[in-house]
Amino acid sequence: MEPIVVVGGGLAAARATETLREQGYDGDLVVLTGEAVPPYERPPLSKDYLRGEAGQDALFPLDADWYAEHGVDLRTSTSAARLDVGSSSVEAAPGGSLRYSRLLLATGSRVRRLQVPGTDLLGVHHLRTVVDADRLQDALSNDGPVVVVGDGWIGMEVAASARQLGREVTVVGRSPHPLHGLGARVGEIFAGLHEENGVRLLRETSVTALTGSGSISGMQLDDGTTLEAGTVVVGVGVTPQCDLAGAAGIELRSAADGGGIAVDGGLRTSAPGVWAAGDIASVPSPRYGRPLRVEHWAFADETGKHAARSMLGSGGDYDVLPYFFSDQFDLGMEVKGVTSGEVVLSGSPEDRECVAFWVDGGRVQAGMGINVWDRMDDVEKLIRAEGPVDRATLESFV
Repeated sequence: MEPIVVVGGGLAAARATETLREQGYDGDLVVLTGEAVPPYERPPLSKDYLRGEAGQDALFPLDADWYAEHGVDLRTSTSAARLDVGSSSVEAAPGGSLRYSRLLLATGSRVRRLQVPGTDLLGVHHLRTVVDADRLQDALSNDGPVVVVGDGWIGMEVAASARQLGREVTVVGRSPHPLHGLGARVGEIFAGLHEENGVRLLRETSVTALTGSGSISGMQLDDGTTLEAGTVVVGVGVTPQCDLAGAAGIELRSAADGGGIAVDGGLRTSAPGVWAAGDIASVPSPRYGRPLRVEHWAFADETGKHAARSMLGSGGDYDVLPYFFSDQFDLGMEVKGVTSGEVVLSGSPEDRECVAFWVDGGRVQAGMGINVWDRMDDVEKLIRAEGPVDRATLESFV
């Protein structure tokens, strides 16, 4: 029989590979990753790894020896250039055509780039890979102001790490408050945290150009001002890497539905013998009644395992609520669910010890613990409640 082939270098690929072996698959198994290292997880790249508090070993859910010890043909620095679902083959570069019995696509995302002059200057960084993190870590060891473009999760985490390393940090965001998707009340909790720690936040501001002679030295803003910048970090989001699947005729979701590869509850794509997991997978959600595509660690972890079980003919429909965590300065948070609707707070947002709920039509859509721990199981029960949850119940949760 032809091997199972896993395409990807992130956590979804690692978990799928591990689960295939744990579930008793002892046939040929090939992993293709375009990077020079085994599949790894990305959250530390903007946090403890970037600050030099954790080594590269902390990134790998499975160390390099695990693959050889479990008979896995791990091919690093090898990309999947073309997929032919008719002949069940993938073109590996280098390596040539490779037949598969089953294929998992876990190709992740690529960073979005600023569409302004000067993005090719030295000192302009993006953060997606371990190589990116290493380069940025070197840059943060130098002097000079750091400007982070983007006030989403990556931007705010990098800003916190750079500030903890003693750098002067400015965040340029287009929204009225950081982490815009959380709403103003929760976003301002994070804004206050950063400002108290010396981060300068510029709101409702756009970049028009990056300036410098060879290397970055400044940034022009839409209000006509210029910022001095020794290091620029661009964190303006990512795009799912669906080119391989799209070129092969596999069904994709529309941008209005969040993009990504359309899969069923077993993470099967429209092509026979092909599954998808991680950032690229747009998965029907029984709880929310629509497909969800989630760009977070836990989704990669869970969908990688679920796809492996599905490839082996076991497991039902995927029904894990989205989960995410972040650490910034002395604030730790975790959130479960989809953050949309009215915000209801319990606890003390002034002391940054609270739980925020997002409520729509009386039903709890999501809950976030801010320096409040071990309550996510309780939050999930509220999210999965069949009907409305009394507001007083939420307000007295903490």
